[in-house]
Amino acid sequence: MKNTTTFFSCLLICFLTCSKHLFSLPLSEQKPYVIVVSFDGFRWDYTNRNLTPTLNAIQHKGVRAVQLEPCYPSKTFPNHISILTGMYPENHGIISNHFINPFTKEKYSLKDSVSVRDAKWYQGEFFWETAQRNGIVTASYFWPGSELLANYRRPNYFKAYQHQTAPDTIFKTLYDWLTLPQAERPHFITLYFHDVDDAGHRFGPHSAEVNAALVKIDSITKQLITTVAQTPLADSMNFIFVSDHGMTAVDSNRIIYLPDTLSTMNAKIHHSWENVMVECNDQNQESSIYNLLKKQELHYKVYLKKDIPKRFHFNKHPFISNILIVPEVGWVLGSHQKEFNPHKVFGGTHGYDNQHADMKGIFIAQGPAFKNQQTLPSIKNIDIYPLLCKLFAIEPRSNIDGRLNRIQSILK
Repeated sequence: MKNTTTFFSCLLICFLTCSKHLFSLPLSEQKPYVIVVSFDGFRWDYTNRNLTPTLNAIQHKGVRAVQLEPCYPSKTFPNHISILTGMYPENHGIISNHFINPFTKEKYSLKDSVSVRDAKWYQGEFFWETAQRNGIVTASYFWPGSELLANYRRPNYFKAYQHQTAPDTIFKTLYDWLTLPQAERPHFITLYFHDVDDAGHRFGPHSAEVNAALVKIDSITKQLITTVAQTPLADSMNFIFVSDHGMTAVDSNRIIYLPDTLSTMNAKIHHSWENVMVECNDQNQESSIYNLLKKQELHYKVYLKKDIPKRFHFNKHPFISNILIVPEVGWVLGSHQKEFNPHKVFGGTHGYDNQHADMKGIFIAQGPAFKNQQTLPSIKNIDIYPLLCKLFAIEPRSNIDGRLNRIQSILK
């Protein structure tokens, strides 16, 4: 009996000592460290080309999804924002890379730094906003939405986007961030690299140039791991590698010319290769325009806003036009021949049906929070925001579309 009492007394002393040590740690040290890295345009099957040994080793050791499903439209800005808000574009407001407010005629464009930095366009809450409300320091070396002029809506540390920024510059700043004093050090960081997307657009997904970009991205991944290894956080860091969409080949033999008479009707055409929104200024002409497009429907589908497939989650927002035209994957839309140069149609693009395999991206995660050697089937990018909230033990926004229960099995 005496020995039993002595044993439990020692156990209690050990527990109290450990608990005292745990709860005496600064709050900042009780939170995990997470780096989310986006490789723009990195299609789900690019890791099968034997050109990315570093990424392949990470996904073998940690967690990977066979495919990461983007939101519709499968474009850059809508999906980067869906990843970090957990919302479909129809709910977070960035419905494309370029669009117009039909009521005020104001334009949003990823090429326009004024509109990109104007907080009024962004109706979702980014994870760095959620994190900062919970006392977590955040940083971003590029991410759509990270440069908002409203300082309470952007990360604690951020860099304005410069397309030709060298990886060495990025990783020097990352090292500086990770070696800041504890109270100032970011626990959540985003990074973004454009190389694969650029090569895919210019030369197509099956090109030697895309393969060269994959080799570069793998070198960047290795440099990232090396940079973190030079800090005291090497064993504490969780890495999440994602892409916003995939890529498919296009060529001048697959061009859809919309009816020339559209240009004479009382409608505004918001045009891109991969989808067209038709804003009818005269509601009486809506049926006529729709019927005209429906009659000539070949290699595309035309929908009235109310009839857009539910799986697209793309009919709630008031900026989405009355009529949507969606081409088959690999086909491109031209408004009418005299305004469209077929000789410029080559290489690759994206923006199509988000459930098509060519539009799927990557999800790879590794670190102390994640299980080892686990593979999931296709997952949705809107589920990453609630996953991040779970990692940091904070409450997600209640109005998100993402669901933790679809992805939480990857956590230890």
